[in-house]
Amino acid sequence: MIKAKLTWGIFVVVVIILACGGLALRPWNAGVPLDDSSLTASHGGAGEIASSNVEPLSEEKAVSPTSTVTPEPSPSSTVTPLPPTITPSPTPTSTPTTTPTVTPTPEPQPTPDGIARRLRVPILMYHYVSVPPADADAIRRDLSISPQKFEAQLKYLKEAGFTSITLHDLMLHLTTGYSLPEKPVVLTFDDGYVDNYEFAYELLRKHGFTGTFFLVTAFQDESRPEYMSWDNVVEMHAGGMEFGAHSYNHADLQKQSVDYLVWQILGPREAIEERIKEPVRFFSYPSGAYDDQVVAVLRSAHYWGAVTIRQGTLHSSERPFELRRIRIHGGDSLGKFVDDLNYWLYEKQ
Repeated sequence: MIKAKLTWGIFVVVVIILACGGLALRPWNAGVPLDDSSLTASHGGAGEIASSNVEPLSEEKAVSPTSTVTPEPSPSSTVTPLPPTITPSPTPTSTPTTTPTVTPTPEPQPTPDGIARRLRVPILMYHYVSVPPADADAIRRDLSISPQKFEAQLKYLKEAGFTSITLHDLMLHLTTGYSLPEKPVVLTFDDGYVDNYEFAYELLRKHGFTGTFFLVTAFQDESRPEYMSWDNVVEMHAGGMEFGAHSYNHADLQKQSVDYLVWQILGPREAIEERIKEPVRFFSYPSGAYDDQVVAVLRSAHYWGAVTIRQGTLHSSERPFELRRIRIHGGDSLGKFVDDLNYWLYEKQ
């Protein structure tokens, strides 16, 4: 215990001596009082040299204070809102504008008055009106009548009181009671041979008659020299002649498809109408051959009637597509012509 106190006393003495010694070593200028600015007492008990006696640091040695970087707040990432989800409106399906189908207005048919009529009118059937060549076969000779014989027949008809009418006139009478001359006659010419223009047309006009000419229009389209041209057709129509169709190329129309019949029946009609600017109402069966389907197509194409090669002069409002004719033969004399005409006019049919 005593030893411990002795040790503590020695420690205190040493501290005092060191403290006093520190004061003695500090430089002192006489007459200059000490003040707090010259001496700063350390709280730890050890003296410090006044700052006025310390050589200032050069700029190079000066340590810039560590700049306190005030961290800028990280900008809160502003979430740009996405545009609202646009539910696309269904693209309207463009309904194509339907081009209206132009349905041709049916050409007026004779309006039947409901009265069934029967009438005897001779419809004469001619082909060539020229002298056949020397080497012509029997068919060609039979189909050919010389211009001289033809004119003699016209003279007879005129003297006997016959007046020519068209098939149009005949059909109007059968369906509506249209008035006809007392002794009507129709003169028809099949195939459209060029001599019909060169001879028949002029003789008909000379004697005041009208003719009905049935064309095989492929022959006009092909400009075959033995057939009348389209220019001839236009001229004759302007001169008062009637025109009908005789098919496109003179084919047999029996047992054919509807498409084929339309080509043979409607096509020629349109071709003729394009030239004469007038509806074509009548048809002549090639070689006289036809069946029910041919008649059906003729009706649908707005024909009014058709002529056959069956002999006779009696016609009915109930059978407009079966008009009968009297065939004129090339070898017949004028007397034979008159006899045949009278026979068919009065023969029961």
